[in-house]
Amino acid sequence: MKKIIITLLAIIIIILIAIGIFMGKGKKNSKKELKNITVAEVAHSIFYAPMYVTDSLGYFKDEGLDVEIILTSGADAVAASIMSGDAEIGFCGSEQSIYIYNGGSEDYLVNFAGLTKRDGSFIVSRNNEKFDINNLKGKHIIAGREGGMPAMTLAYTLKENGIDINDLEFDTSIAFASMSGAFIGGTGDYVSLFEPTALGIEKEGYGYVVASLGKLGGEVPYTTFNMKKSYLENNPDVAKKFSKAIQKGLDYTFSHTDKEIAELLTEYFPDTNIEDLEEVVKRYREADSWYSTTYITEEGFKRVQDIMKNSNELKKDAPYNLLVNNKYNKK
Repeated sequence: MKKIIITLLAIIIIILIAIGIFMGKGKKNSKKELKNITVAEVAHSIFYAPMYVTDSLGYFKDEGLDVEIILTSGADAVAASIMSGDAEIGFCGSEQSIYIYNGGSEDYLVNFAGLTKRDGSFIVSRNNEKFDINNLKGKHIIAGREGGMPAMTLAYTLKENGIDINDLEFDTSIAFASMSGAFIGGTGDYVSLFEPTALGIEKEGYGYVVASLGKLGGEVPYTTFNMKKSYLENNPDVAKKFSKAIQKGLDYTFSHTDKEIAELLTEYFPDTNIEDLEEVVKRYREADSWYSTTYITEEGFKRVQDIMKNSNELKKDAPYNLLVNNKYNKK
């Protein structure tokens, strides 16, 4: 009897060891199955909340992708990173794909998923006023860098409202990172700022957020995910999985409260308190900043080019059917 018990115990131990080895191998294999992807983001902003929601909730990993998001300041720097192969996916304004295509590159950038559908900046005034676009006439506004989307969107919005850019001081001489400091220092009557910088100006008593430039400027594929044409052709599964994950993040963002979204963002913005995060998420939601799906419309892509042409940054249109791939996006 004793021998039988010992034998049974030995068998059980062997089985447990075998199960442990099998599970360990399974974990190693599942880790190997994750494809490493680097995303070069143009800026680190609460404006891009749905992307961080996607990452925080593990939706990328659910699709078999191990995604690292790295800050690559400036759309031109993002494009250079993708073109050189330093990152697989770029996250920046769709205008970069147009510049590169029109520059003659055969292996150009292809936009395969959208995230934000409006300009993410807000107009900050020195006065707590009921804003009208005509208030800018005769005033000095720090608009952003020349050729940048905020400045071009504002110039286009002025034109659409019958205002000549020469009717005000349209200042594009101040670097993006220095705009808030210049305004605090006394330069300008208005400034165009992203959040949470605009909220910070308000809280410090230097100005008031009076309008969303995104709402004034209309819908465009403002910030999109792109890949080099050759990489997309060779890795269609990455685009499909990535788009699917982002769609899950968008769905979650639209179906949960500002506070719930803010709680997920704390790990990405540790220096911003939860109340400010919630307020900024609320502002971007009220400005209708995000696509409900990752689909990039032809109408929006045309509008981007109209905005660029208005600022003399584009001589000829680029083809939507080549620079946008909606194969993995639902309308």
